[in-house]
Amino acid sequence: MIKYLLQKEFLQIRRNSFMPKIIFIFPIMVMCVMPWVMNQEVKNIRVDVVDMDRTMQSQRLVHQVEASNYFIFNGQKATYQEAMKDIETSKADIILEIRDGKYLIAANAVNGTKGSIGSAYLSQIVSSRQPVLNSHFSIVNLYNKGQNYKVFMIPALMGILMMMLCGFLPALNIVGEKEKGTIEQINVTPISKWSFILAKLIPYWIIGLMVLTLCLVLSWLVYGITCQGPLLLVYLLAILLALFFSSFGLIVSNYSDTMQQAMLVMWFFVVCLMLLSGLFTPTRSMPDWAYLTTYFNPMHYFVDAIRTVFVRGGGFQAIAHQVFSLFCIASVMAVWAMLSYKKNS
Repeated sequence: MIKYLLQKEFLQIRRNSFMPKIIFIFPIMVMCVMPWVMNQEVKNIRVDVVDMDRTMQSQRLVHQVEASNYFIFNGQKATYQEAMKDIETSKADIILEIRDGKYLIAANAVNGTKGSIGSAYLSQIVSSRQPVLNSHFSIVNLYNKGQNYKVFMIPALMGILMMMLCGFLPALNIVGEKEKGTIEQINVTPISKWSFILAKLIPYWIIGLMVLTLCLVLSWLVYGITCQGPLLLVYLLAILLALFFSSFGLIVSNYSDTMQQAMLVMWFFVVCLMLLSGLFTPTRSMPDWAYLTTYFNPMHYFVDAIRTVFVRGGGFQAIAHQVFSLFCIASVMAVWAMLSYKKNS
């Protein structure tokens, strides 16, 4: 019986003029555009320089700032007050004052990220000009040696795609059946609710794994980035995440009467899970009360584990805790999804 239900679901997807396009165009757009946009690097920082020393060393520092790819050199100002006027009118972001061999960096922190990171960039340039006695420093990056932010973001984007495809689509599919009234016809048939639910979820699990494969290929072709660890672990994590979000989508659809209601509820939880997962910022930067939510957040375990495998090349032992936690959360949600679906025959 489930064979014919699966055939029905795939026929519905194929006959939908919009669904097949969005399933494949959306991942391509996300993988080819978002890694360039979702970047924590800050560039085009406008700098005013107030050089009161006018020495050869200070001028070399000014030329080094001018040659940096991160800064836009606004020119030299006669006084600090004149440079401050540029800050107040948003014509400059940072002031570098050189006086009596000392350096003052003043940043416009209205945009906190730009101010703090821009100050850090400028501090590195200034400190590199200072003589360091009896000390030698060397920095070795064990993983992601080029500090390429795309390597950091691509595994997380895979998680977002799995969340969207395996969570939203099944939920909207089932609620769509409710709105059309066709689910009532299925409920009076001898089809078991297990067969009906699996038929609704399996096509999207397959689509999710196909999209994951497409993402891995695009990561290699477009960026030259490949998985450093076993690919089987990446697929294992994707299957567990797909199980969670498809079960969660089913739960939402079981308690929703319209597609609009299901969409709003899904967005509410998905955005919270995504922002609290450590996808964009480290979870340890959160307040203690917010950090506690990561213990129940499957996206946190997925992002942590897939970055360990994809970037660091870790094996199963390195992510055993995340896999076990993700399996437990997904299993609880799957049982809840099955129990919450009521079939009246």
